[in-house]
Amino acid sequence: MEHIQSVKVIDNCPLSEIPSMIEQTDEPIIFKGACLNWPIVQAGLDSAKTAADYLLTFYKNTPVTAYYVEPKHKGRVFYNEQVNGFNYQAAQLNLNQVIDKLFIHKDDKLPPSIYMGSTEINQFLPGLADENSLKIEPIRPLTSVWLGNQSRIAAHFDFPQNLACNVVGKRTFTLFPPAQVSNLYIGPMEFAPGGQEISMVDFDNPDFEKYPKYKDALAAAKKAELEPGDVLYVPSMWWHQVSGIEAFNVLITHWWRDTPAYLGRPNNALSMAMLSLRSLPKAQRQAWKAMFDHYVFDHDEDDVSHIPIEAQGMQTKPLDELNARKLRADLINKLKR
Repeated sequence: MEHIQSVKVIDNCPLSEIPSMIEQTDEPIIFKGACLNWPIVQAGLDSAKTAADYLLTFYKNTPVTAYYVEPKHKGRVFYNEQVNGFNYQAAQLNLNQVIDKLFIHKDDKLPPSIYMGSTEINQFLPGLADENSLKIEPIRPLTSVWLGNQSRIAAHFDFPQNLACNVVGKRTFTLFPPAQVSNLYIGPMEFAPGGQEISMVDFDNPDFEKYPKYKDALAAAKKAELEPGDVLYVPSMWWHQVSGIEAFNVLITHWWRDTPAYLGRPNNALSMAMLSLRSLPKAQRQAWKAMFDHYVFDHDEDDVSHIPIEAQGMQTKPLDELNARKLRADLINKLKR
């Protein structure tokens, strides 16, 4: 897959300028070496063991969720063959145990994949964020730590925007624009590793007979190969497959949304549409598509200029918290019927 185009790289960008840079784009960007001076990055450049020991100085013995994938799966975190379960075991473990396991297998030619997913930095590693996280106005992110060895996380999307800081080891992201969803062969919506629906394509060994449209997805894909100290901007809703390359890799992510939390998760609207619209005859679905385009996707201020401001209700832009609460309460009551 060498033909995949590379993500744009920006060198020597001060951290303070990153917000303005990402406001001007809707595509991924690598900020080369933007967190190279962080203590954890410098520890990792000394050795993986130095980085692990540095991490553990902040750990207060709160159990973390870790995953174990047998060597035969070659690091792929995925479903079982029947797609009624997963190919990994999950457990609550002490972080010392997780790191010990990683170093036991660090020289294996075909190691099991050992992986700790999104782990909130301040809860589990208090103090680590003081010198090892992005503090950029006006972003107020949820900051998390991810670590493991060689792993392959299937393509998925996140609603929040993300500044992903590769601090130890190497990672590769393969990213797809949101419009490629139809070419990625997405699995079950309500049952997926990590709780977020994923592509069923094995990116390292794609079966183009079974997944022919995946070729179109690849044509639109971008690849980001991250060295220690690199920061990757992942825009909201971009699908991304992530591969951990080395025997010890650490990532620190920063997620944030552009709208107030009181507006809720857009996933909820999709679930409601699956319930109420998806089974309608095609003509009715198209009619509702026109309604959604008018009220949601293509709206502007002029659409409601004929309605007095005090009577605009849920059409108020931006939707304020009072009207959001009224709308949520109305939905809850209707769903009870």
